[in-house]
Amino acid sequence: MKIRLNGKEYDTKGAKTVKELLEELDIHPQRVAVEVNLKIIKKSDYECTFLNEGDSVEVVSFVGGG
Repeated sequence: MKIRLNGKEYDTKGAKTVKELLEELDIHPQRVAVEVNLKIIKKSDYECTFLNEGDSVEVVSFVGGG
């Protein structure tokens, strides 16, 4: 399925949910915020938020600093 991931086209390898996409990308879900079609997804909803062809997904990493 083709989605738009952080502004670039991305062809998933079978991910159907946000949780599966993060696993596919080898990203720890507690260290990122995810937005699907301009809607911020709660971490508790990653497993039940399904992706569709053409969805726009933004994955933002938290960065610490001082």
